[in-house]
Amino acid sequence: MLPLDAAYHHRHGSPGHGRDHVLPAFISPSLVIPVIGGRLTLGTWQSVVFVDSNVDNPRCEVRVSFITSG
Repeated sequence: MLPLDAAYHHRHGSPGHGRDHVLPAFISPSLVIPVIGGRLTLGTWQSVVFVDSNVDNPRCEVRVSFITSG
């Protein structure tokens, strides 16, 4: 379901990252997690995972934003 071959390419020339455009259909590209007492409020079996299937880029940036109330 996530194509790996170079047949999926773009005009800008980066080969084989069509899977990066399909992946958000299965895994949300953004997430809201409540923080209580300075700790992530996750369920017993929940965790936060970063997935980057684009092997063409040796570096990436992750942006984390915090919104406080009160």
